[in-house]
Amino acid sequence: MATTAQLFEEPFDADEYIERLAWRTPGGGSKGGAEAFDPKRLLEEFENHIEELKQLDEKIQRKVEKLEHQCHREAKEFAHKVQDLQRSNQIKEAADIIQKLHLIAQELPFDRFADVKAKIASKYHDLERQLIQEFTAAQRRGEIGRMREVAAVLLHFKGYAHCVDVYIKQCQEGAYMRNDVFEDTAALCQRVNKQVGEVFSSPETVMAKLIQNIFENKLQAHVREKLDETRHSDVEQYLKNLYDLYTRTTALATKLTEFNLGSDKHTFLSKLIKSIFSSYLESYIDMERDYLRTRGAVILQRYYDSKNHQKRPIGTGSIQELKERIRQRTNLPLGPMIDTHGETFLSPELVVNLLQETRHAFERCHRLSDPSDLPKNAFSIFLLLVDHLCVDHIDYALEIGLSAIPSSDAKNANLYFLDVVQQANSIFHLFDKQFNDQLMPLISSSPKLAECLHKKKEVIEQMEVKLDTGIDRTLNCMVGQMKHILATEQKKTDFRPEDENNVMIQYTTACSKVCAYVSRQVEHVRKSMDGKNVDTVLTELGVRFHRLIHEHLQQYSYSSMGGMLAICDVAEYRRCAKDFRVPLVLQLFDTLHALCNLLVVAPDNLKQVCSGEQLTNLDRNLLHAFVQLRVDYRSARLGRHFS
Repeated sequence: MATTAQLFEEPFDADEYIERLAWRTPGGGSKGGAEAFDPKRLLEEFENHIEELKQLDEKIQRKVEKLEHQCHREAKEFAHKVQDLQRSNQIKEAADIIQKLHLIAQELPFDRFADVKAKIASKYHDLERQLIQEFTAAQRRGEIGRMREVAAVLLHFKGYAHCVDVYIKQCQEGAYMRNDVFEDTAALCQRVNKQVGEVFSSPETVMAKLIQNIFENKLQAHVREKLDETRHSDVEQYLKNLYDLYTRTTALATKLTEFNLGSDKHTFLSKLIKSIFSSYLESYIDMERDYLRTRGAVILQRYYDSKNHQKRPIGTGSIQELKERIRQRTNLPLGPMIDTHGETFLSPELVVNLLQETRHAFERCHRLSDPSDLPKNAFSIFLLLVDHLCVDHIDYALEIGLSAIPSSDAKNANLYFLDVVQQANSIFHLFDKQFNDQLMPLISSSPKLAECLHKKKEVIEQMEVKLDTGIDRTLNCMVGQMKHILATEQKKTDFRPEDENNVMIQYTTACSKVCAYVSRQVEHVRKSMDGKNVDTVLTELGVRFHRLIHEHLQQYSYSSMGGMLAICDVAEYRRCAKDFRVPLVLQLFDTLHALCNLLVVAPDNLKQVCSGEQLTNLDRNLLHAFVQLRVDYRSARLGRHFS
């Protein structure tokens, strides 16, 4: 029979227990049975069972002792809790009493109750200090309920503000373990915001005070450290840091607006940001301008140094303006012509660098400028871009390009000014894009808009004057080159062949070379210009080309076969004129082709030809001048047809 505690369950009878034990032992029953009575075996069983009972007794005794110890401990803890609650209430009661006494003491005259007032004040401050210590300890233990109780008691004490200060200080301990003060601040405020509502009766006040403390201490120290170390040593990095810190601070402030911080949290946060950055923002635009001015000069100088080019001084003042007006009207090269060896002195890389620096400046200006100063500041940045890009680079390249244009009688001249035009136009498109994309949004609603547009128009007009002057002089050079080809290649015998019956060519060598040259120049113009400028320049070139050929043909006299060759030449010139894709130019050569028919038509048919559709509106003197070029003019008395 197993010896277990269940054998001793109530009601317990010892005699019955022994009898049951003996009966279950083989040979131990007193009534006889299957086996005879065996006293030894029964004695052995009793001895073993007594030993088991001893062990069971020891086991039960240990369990009893353990339970008694646990009971004593729990009773002691319960007693402590009761004492704490009683003490807590006594604090609350004492606080209520001392608070009332303190208020009453304020009304007592000092001369009669000085000692009483002092004792009350001492007790008031001691209790206040004890409450703050209790609150601090509860905060460290994370006991939100106890914090709430003590805070409620302290609410009527002068030290309540100090309690809040202690809370704010302690909740920041260990909060800034990472290397990102902004992320840490956001996480801290998120965590504290959940807690202050459970602890304080006015959580919005506590949150506002916490955020103010963080801004005025942690963030301000971080900003000062980052900016002061680069302010005088690395202006570029300083401006980047200022932009980044201000941007991240304002982004943090935006996140913090999700919390209840009082009635006007936006104004509150704006003032905190201003308190940190005001000293830096006051000098921002001056530093931005100084940096851009210096940086632009470095970028420009680095480019010209890479070309081993010493910039030529561009004259200013009344004398220079007079020269410019004379040059525009006469195309005289007022000044020594220089050989640039085809270098345009315009750099896409330089332009990209200048525009990129300016783009960053506009971004910083937008973020860091006071709204009332933004248009003015943006305009000042734009003026620096105009100086560096338009004046110091594009305008300078145009001046050099103009100086390098050869005279109209130069032979085999390198007419690279069209390359200058092409690059200048491409660059100005980039300049115009930045003007529209980045400057306009900053000034569009301010009086500075008109000033910016005027400045841009002024810059465009100044460059267009130089471009027009250079293109005009380049066209003169083209015409001069054509004139040189004609003078060199065209022979008088071309139009008065010795053997009228043995002419095998379709058009003269001079015509062939001029047309080849013109075709190259037309293609050059198309690559260098864009939009309506292509038609404008090709129209002017075509008109001058026609005038040259018209005047050239009037220098010769024509036999019958020579007239046919002249017609073939003009037909080739007209085919070349089709490349211009300008109706006026083609019309001029159609008319010239019709005029050349006067060189070969039979005398009796002259009047009929002159009355044709293409010639009827021309001046009679012009028609007569062409007829006079015929070698048979006098012998055939052709003049009578124009009398």
